[in-house]
Amino acid sequence: MFTAKTQRIKDIAEDKQEVIKRLESIFDANTRVYIDYANVRPWSEKLGWHIDLKRLKQFLDSFSTIQAINFYNGYLAGNERSEKEKTEAENYKYILRTKPVKILNFSINASSVPADSTILVKQFIRRALLKKYEVGTIEYLNQRFADMNKKGEYFIEDMKCNFDVEIGVDMLLDCERNSAETFILWSGDSDFADPIKKLISAGKRVYLFATAGRISSELNELRESGLKIVDIFELKEFICWLKESAYKSTKDPVTEAL
Repeated sequence: MFTAKTQRIKDIAEDKQEVIKRLESIFDANTRVYIDYANVRPWSEKLGWHIDLKRLKQFLDSFSTIQAINFYNGYLAGNERSEKEKTEAENYKYILRTKPVKILNFSINASSVPADSTILVKQFIRRALLKKYEVGTIEYLNQRFADMNKKGEYFIEDMKCNFDVEIGVDMLLDCERNSAETFILWSGDSDFADPIKKLISAGKRVYLFATAGRISSELNELRESGLKIVDIFELKEFICWLKESAYKSTKDPVTEAL
């Protein structure tokens, strides 16, 4: 079932046999993987290390039962990082699904806004939390907007590209087609609670690959229904940037670059 795609993966696997055995027990039937990359990318801030898309693909390809690795990520033409991620996903043979990133502009022009008004801050803070704020807090935030205006800043730009619907639909279609027995979701977003419930009800095994502190309460609650969660910290040496790896090999440096 597990056949290392590179010499480095093989060498690390020798030191991580328990990890490999556990993954073999997870991937012991036809498996499909769904990576919500916009959700996964920020995990580096929590983890302190980054996922290398090439090494991740090589590692997952080392398990013969994984039938497909779906990669979902927005695309922003002309953006260096976006262009790089798209090219890498294509080159490494992920099943790439992408769509244009939406650019949203939020006004922060405080020139005619009363000091105690929530008209600006409510764009960025949920109403339930906003109700807890004292007037002094609102006045402070509005003053910060005014300070930004003095510097010529009148808009906050934000990017949005959500694949929750597409991923949920793909998972359910693959279930209906009986394309897999095991579904692996790389995400921690609460919006996946409903399709995961449906998959479990259909008798499918569902695993969430995520990191501690990045899993919604809605998904955590599904553990009682059968959802299993795998902390990707266990996979670090297999999938992190080489310069962040603690694994040092005595093998040929040319081989190690693979």
